[in-house]
Amino acid sequence: MRRRTILTAAVAAAAAPAAALLDRSAAKAAVSYDVAICEQYRNQIQIYPSGSAWSTATLQWSFTPGTANGWSNLSDVKFRDTAAFGTVALVTASGGKVGMVNKTTEAAQELNDLLWSATPGNNPHAIERIPNIGAIVVAASGGYLHLYGPTVVSDPSTLALVQTISFPGAHGVWWDDASGRLWAIGQDYARVYTVSGTYRSTRLSLARSIPIGAHLGHSLDASYSDGSVLLATDGSKVMTINKTTYAVTEAYGDNAVKSYSQHSSGERFWVQATGSTYHGDTRNWVSPTVQFFDAAGARSFTRSLSYGAEFYKARLYDVAFH
Repeated sequence: MRRRTILTAAVAAAAAPAAALLDRSAAKAAVSYDVAICEQYRNQIQIYPSGSAWSTATLQWSFTPGTANGWSNLSDVKFRDTAAFGTVALVTASGGKVGMVNKTTEAAQELNDLLWSATPGNNPHAIERIPNIGAIVVAASGGYLHLYGPTVVSDPSTLALVQTISFPGAHGVWWDDASGRLWAIGQDYARVYTVSGTYRSTRLSLARSIPIGAHLGHSLDASYSDGSVLLATDGSKVMTINKTTYAVTEAYGDNAVKSYSQHSSGERFWVQATGSTYHGDTRNWVSPTVQFFDAAGARSFTRSLSYGAEFYKARLYDVAFH
């Protein structure tokens, strides 16, 4: 693993220990936590424990929207707590749809469990909810942030489009509850937005643009091991962004990492697009494995599925972290 500060930070490079990839059959996480994934072969959101091999026996929950009417290629999932419905799943599909799923105790859910959906189009790639005001933000890689505001915070069916912001290559969006600001990432930049107003008067205002290099930014996530940074990826690297100094620091010089997350134990995991070879298709944006790293940052073990999964993103499930 390499760590070096780029663009906005000025610290020296430092090396971290490397480790050989462990055999999957012997792999075991130092701690166990639940991981939510976007799996595109079956087009499902799935939840598995990190500490056990992934299979139908260890599948804890799934959402299956089918592939029709804009629901193809699920591309993002986040779980958030709400006062009215408890835990909800926020999902996007590159086919054009986004939605909020009422995650009940039912283990397998479908479109009839949606509390809200919309069709922003433009290849939706990420979604976030702004707490307390119930607004939803969608990053669409066609070049836009779409903001939806409700008339009733506790009723997502009242959400309607209230603002569209141009952001070339918009791929990631994350609400930082510590600072009360919204982060987004796209072509060449990460951006920070302040939020004003409530209900249908909610608006985003650009507060800061942070250069990340001449690359397409892809994902944003919180580090639950280091609250001072956000985790991000672009076409050439995995990086951290300091939320106060805006320093951008390279963590791994690896390309095509679609998502990158870190547990409070320091363990982390990513999905790096290696392409699918199981089903004779040409999906070069997915991977059959999720790669896990130990707390020191060394490759530790992988998780996969016997039918040849096509993973696109993986995130921590536990909403208690957010």
